[in-house]
Amino acid sequence: MRHVYPCPLRWSDMDAFGHVNNVVFLRYLEEARIDFMFRLARQAASGAFTGGSVVARHEISYLRPLTHRHEPVVVELWVTKVGAASVTVAYEVKDGPGDSRDPGGSGAADGEGAGTVYARAATVVVPYDLERERPRRLSDEEKAFLKEYLDDSATGAVAA
Repeated sequence: MRHVYPCPLRWSDMDAFGHVNNVVFLRYLEEARIDFMFRLARQAASGAFTGGSVVARHEISYLRPLTHRHEPVVVELWVTKVGAASVTVAYEVKDGPGDSRDPGGSGAADGEGAGTVYARAATVVVPYDLERERPRRLSDEEKAFLKEYLDDSATGAVAA
């Protein structure tokens, strides 16, 4: 399963070349990740990620330029790995369902008859104990929530 986050574009997101700046894509990923980990996760398990988390690594591939428009882009987020003390999430930033740039109206990934994918990315997130100022292990509640979103769509396989 994937978390789908509609992300509005702001005029200030553009750079001097008239397209969304590469650094802004990381902000889009952050917005989707915060919605996932601090809204959805806490709805599922009230104690999830209450102590905080930190980003240990980002990896991003920019596939196409994105220019300002009134329709939001969609940031799809899913989990690719759940470890004892970290989680890896993957993303696609793309046109949403029904977007005028999405000829199939499906919002699905490239190669599935869908609209444009602008970026693909992954982030390693480490749960963090803010009081002790150190990383901590994922709780059983957090692992259970994250495993609901465990997916490896790049290979077409869904992890169990």
